Amino acid sequence: MVGTMAMQLPFIRASRMARTSPHLVGDPCADDEVLLDAPDARLSPALVAAARGDHGPAASLLLATRVASEWERRDRYVTRLAAFARSRPEWLDAWLATAPQDPDALLVGAQLAVDRAWQSPARAELLREVSPLITAAARGDQRDPVPWRLALDHARGAQAGHTYFEELWAAAVRRAPHHYGCHVAALRYLATYWHGSHHECFDFADRAAQDAPAGALVQALPLRAAFGYLTDDCGPEIPRERLDAAADRAIALSPRLPAADPWPARMRNLLIFVLVRLERWPDAVEQLRLNGPYATSFPWDRVSDDPLGHFLRVREDIRVGAAGNPSGDPRSERGGRVRPGDH
Repeated sequence: MVGTMAMQLPFIRASRMARTSPHLVGDPCADDEVLLDAPDARLSPALVAAARGDHGPAASLLLATRVASEWERRDRYVTRLAAFARSRPEWLDAWLATAPQDPDALLVGAQLAVDRAWQSPARAELLREVSPLITAAARGDQRDPVPWRLALDHARGAQAGHTYFEELWAAAVRRAPHHYGCHVAALRYLATYWHGSHHECFDFADRAAQDAPAGALVQALPLRAAFGYLTDDCGPEIPRERLDAAADRAIALSPRLPAADPWPARMRNLLIFVLVRLERWPDAVEQLRLNGPYATSFPWDRVSDDPLGHFLRVREDIRVGAAGNPSGDPRSERGGRVRPGDH
């Protein structure tokens, strides 16, 4: 988890980024211009206010996403706000105290409780204890799929059976058939349930992407399946053409998303990871161009305790590889193969 200072860095340099962003779309940025886990322009004020103990901007932000049914952004914002509350919970405590039935506060609180339980050796037991918080968040707004994404994550950690998972999945897709967060949560549950059965995971991801609009984030779900395969050391081999097809689908999505923008940076960082593993250097160069100055902890924290430093090293590897002298790939710095993250 990125520390508070890393999260505040974009706020400190916001005026500089506003001047340099157009340049960064076309040209490589210097190492000291790269930002790790930078929040977008809507989330930044909420995090700054939360650091002062003020929950008002966070409440306004999440209310706006709920009213406008911006479920993808809502999911991302809830995750980031809960991550911030792990080390600075005062603003969330005050919000819950003043508005105990607020569906947005309940959702952030439930996410925080799941995050905390996930880190414990007694994970499964602790996760069962937070089930009422997820239920309360889900009842807050019947249209909202994000509590159901959280419930799917919870089911994986609590080692819930497949029948229960299917009930949660049906409830999630009724609310938002193409919600990326719910699909990722489902894919990760299935990857755990079908450990080593990567073909089944690819089938699930491919069907979801084929049914989704061309600009939907769920187009990147096969890329997530490819990442799962590339970071696992069990199960039958996946044909190279299927890995390439997953990367190609994400490549087609990338230009539909804003360039040099924090919002799609997580998808592009994952795409860069997979492209490097596939040694598709020119494609990786193009994604670096579209990505601009934004590094994200995932997926680099799966291979290194220094995700920003690792991203910068991989960036250099891409330049060398594109010049015809490949020198590396995002293999683990901890020894052995890349390890899959579990939350």
